[in-house]
Formats: sequence, structure tokens, C-alpha cells
Amino acid sequence: MAAVVGVAAIALTACSSGAPSSNGGGSETGAPVAGAPDWCGPNEITLGLLDGFGGNSWRKITTAAGADEVAKCPSVTGYEYADGQGDTQKSIADIQGMVAKGVNALVVFPDAGEAMLPALRSAFQAGVVTVPYRVNPGGKDGVDYDAWIGADFTTDGKNWGDWIKTNFPDGANILFLSGPKGNSQGEDELAGMKTVIGDDSYKFIGEQPFEPTNWDPAVTQQVLTSAIAKNPQIDVIVSDFGPSLVGALPEFTKSGRSIPALVTSDGNVLGCFWKDNEAANPDFKMMTVATGNDNVRLAVQYAVAKATGGTLPDTTTFDAPVFEDSVSGTPNPVECRDDLPGDIFLSAEMSPEDQAALLK
Repeated sequence: MAAVVGVAAIALTACSSGAPSSNGGGSETGAPVAGAPDWCGPNEITLGLLDGFGGNSWRKITTAAGADEVAKCPSVTGYEYADGQGDTQKSIADIQGMVAKGVNALVVFPDAGEAMLPALRSAFQAGVVTVPYRVNPGGKDGVDYDAWIGADFTTDGKNWGDWIKTNFPDGANILFLSGPKGNSQGEDELAGMKTVIGDDSYKFIGEQPFEPTNWDPAVTQQVLTSAIAKNPQIDVIVSDFGPSLVGALPEFTKSGRSIPALVTSDGNVLGCFWKDNEAANPDFKMMTVATGNDNVRLAVQYAVAKATGGTLPDTTTFDAPVFEDSVSGTPNPVECRDDLPGDIFLSAEMSPEDQAALLK
């Protein structure tokens, strides 16, 4: 698939841009394209996929997933990609540049949040179908852009809460780790958990509403080392980026304690770590939700449908499914592909082998 995605992207880039279309043009659907999904309408377009930062394995796999989804629609006759490289001004310039070139639809990962809103709004007002996803840039659907395709982090929190309540029915001390201080993802996840485990028997320890780690493995290790020293009993660790924990979890072993239960998001490195360590750590149960690489596929579907005159998806929210459960084995037991790199995500639609090929 990796080779197919690469060839498709090159072929699309080499094709003509297609006729310009306004962001309202997709409201009238035409005849469906034979052999294509119903979100692929008949109007030919050029689509741009833009990252605020594209430099890690999660982004590379997500970008390839987006290109793969684009390639399912023959009406997308031109495809371009831009990496903002963590620079807000470059990310803004990337949007402006694609609009100036006549790109008909944009799918944007607006890492800088509300700082990206003016550029998104400008593209939308210029008649370009504009679809930010994953990070909320502020603004409103239909006013500042066509639609924000977000992830339902509240549901992730509820799924984690359900698992904790099932496996710790009498209560638990819970350490919750998230990204930067004040990030909306962590706040939404906590709100979801508290719909299930909001009573006093479930105690959230450490900094509230969560311990900030910036999703950085080095910071995560510092936070966890400090938490172990301060808290003689940690029953459950909740983290919204599981792979960042792998370097930190051995701190429990160093302190003579079992690694506690973990509810988090998946990653091959984490699954393999569990397989290597669960026998020596009797408390090390684990449940994961999908890390969400395929959020981009829904965003692409929406943008392509709106611009080509296809059928819009019936939702603007990506719901990450529960992926692994070491206790019930449902829907999957913990998975590990130790023959492949640790920084792939077995929950993604793209095959593990194709993900690994992207990272060479």
C-alpha cells in the first residue's frame, strides 16, 4: 500500500488542477463516480493536505493515510502536501500559497490552534473548501471554514472510565497524564471519565486536571518518577499517548513496585513492552483505544465530498474505537509486532508492513 500511495500521490500531483469550485459547490451532488465511494462526486478538483508539524512517525503514517483516502476518488486530479515544520507562520503561508495556486479543497491539521483561524477563514471566504481536523482552531462551521472534523475525546475518557470501573469496582487511585497544560483533549477525556467514575472512591492524584507532559517521553519520565515518590499507591495510570510511557514505566520496577494498570492509546512499542513485562508485574493490566491516525480519512472524505459534489459523511466526529484489552481480550488482546518498528500503530487502517515501509 505504501508504494501505491506514493505512486498515487505522484500521479495526482502531475495531473491538471481541475476546474475551480466554490466551498458551496459541493452542496449539489451529481452522478456518482463508478467504482468510487459515494463521497467521491463527479466534479474534478485539486486537494491540498497541510500539517502544522509532520516530522514524527504518527504524522507520517497519518499523512500517508490521508493520501491513500484521496487516491480512492478519481475526481481528485491534483494533490499537494505541505509540512509547516512546527512554524506557525510557515503553516499560514502554506495555506495562503495553496489558495493562490487555485487548490479547490484544503484539509488542515491546525497545530497552532486559534492562531490558524484567520488563514482558515480567508481560504473559506475565497471559495476554497476548508476542513481543519483533530486540533480545534476555534471559530464555527459554515462561518470560518466548512467543518471541523474533530475526535471525540470525551468518548475516549468514557471508555477508559468504563474499563476502570469494571476492573476496579471498589475504587482506585488514578494518575492521569496528558499533553500541555490546559489542552482541551485532556480536559475532555477527564470529563468523559468522570461521567463513569466521578464518585469519591475514585481519586485522581497529582496535578489537576491532569499531570502535563507535553506528550514528551523525557517529561513523562520526570513526571512519573516524581509521582512514584509521592504516592505509595497508584492503581491506574491514564495517558492519552501510550507510547510516551514506555521509557518511564520501568521506574516502578526500580522502586520495587509492580507496574500498575494502564489505560491509554495504542502503539506497537507499548504492546511489545506489555508482552515483555506483564509476567513480572502482576498488576500490569492494559486497555487501549485507537491512537487516531484515521481521523484524517474522515476529514478527506468530507472535503472531497463538499468540493466534488459527493455525499457528505453522516458525522463530523471521529470516534476512536477501543482497540486492546489484556483482561477480556475484546475486541483484541494486546498486540505486538516485534518484527516491525515500535513507532507504528496497529490500530490504523494502513497495514503494519506498509507503515513500517514509510518509516525507513
